[in-house]
Formats: sequence, structure tokens, C-alpha cells
Amino acid sequence: MSLKKAYLIVILVLLVDQISKIYVKTHFRLGEAKEVFSWFYIQFIENDGMAWGAEIPGSYGKLILTLFRIVAVGGIGWWLWDAVKKKQSPYLIVSIALILAGAFGNIIDSVIYGLIFDHSMPNQVATFNTANHYGTFLHGKVVDMLYFPIIKDAHFPQWIPGIGGKEFSFFNAIFNVADAAISVAVGILIVFNKKAFPKGE
Repeated sequence: MSLKKAYLIVILVLLVDQISKIYVKTHFRLGEAKEVFSWFYIQFIENDGMAWGAEIPGSYGKLILTLFRIVAVGGIGWWLWDAVKKKQSPYLIVSIALILAGAFGNIIDSVIYGLIFDHSMPNQVATFNTANHYGTFLHGKVVDMLYFPIIKDAHFPQWIPGIGGKEFSFFNAIFNVADAAISVAVGILIVFNKKAFPKGE
């Protein structure tokens, strides 16, 4: 696969990711959810950029995370260039391109969203507002919106010790297109491991 095709994958994923994030941020109130299907919602939340909404403690936690991601994207970009140069498996190259796009997509939120939007609130939709922006450079929040509650309002059978009768749901994570791209890439590497990493390479 050529580097041009790999970059095209990155650009397409980034476009879909950023268009969906900007639309949701400027049309949804924070926490607002709209049902698409019974098992799929668009629900707007924001986080500081770690999986499952986790945070690095301390006043510099967000800055450390963003800077780490920028360095990581540089490394992933080099990995993509190197894989193409060495004519490695298309499965591997596509996966690296998806990982690069996903990581870069969330970095855009962290780096500039705080500078170009005002606050998203439960009673207020955000607008482009550089004069009254909500954050500073490298301190923006990542926009998530894809929610798939495949099983909701269910209960464990009464006979299960300790958790019998308790309510549970599956799948509770809310994520974005960038996150999905990374997850798809990992899935490709797992399912097509032997094709992505042929013996002898």
C-alpha cells in the first residue's frame, strides 16, 4: 500500500471525526441524548481525554497527557512511514493509519477546542467563541457522543450469589469516531495477526 493511500485513510477518518464532534458540540446540550435506535444513541459528553473518563491527578495532569499524546502521534506517524517504506502488510499499514487518525483526532480536541468554543452546559449549546473561550491551549476537552446500550435495564438472575437481582447494562461506554478507529485497528491486528505480521518479519 502506498503512503498516499495510507494518508487518505487518516484524512477521511479525521474529517468524519471532527465534523461529527463539531456538529454535536454546537447542536447538543451537555448530557443531551437522542435515540437513533433502541440500541444506539447520540449522547454528548466531554472528558479530559483518557479512556473511561479517567484523569491524571494534579494541576498538570491534563497538560502531561496532551504532550504525551503529541509525542506518541509523532512516533505512530514514523511507524506508518516506515511500514510503507518496508512494504509491510496492508493489514498492518491500514491499522497504523487508523491508530494515527484516532490519536490525532482526539489531540485536536485537547489542543484547540478550549480556544475556539465557549462552555457546553446542560442548559446551553456551545458556540464558536474565541473571545470567551472555555479553556487554554492544550487544555481542551474531548467530545464523545456514540453510545450503544445494547442491553439496558436488565437484571441478574436471582440465583447468582452476591449480584442476583441487581440491575446491569451492556455496553456503557460513550466514545467518538477517533476512539472507534483505534478500536477497529486493534481488532484488525488481533483477528488478522498472521497476515499483519507474517513470519520472518
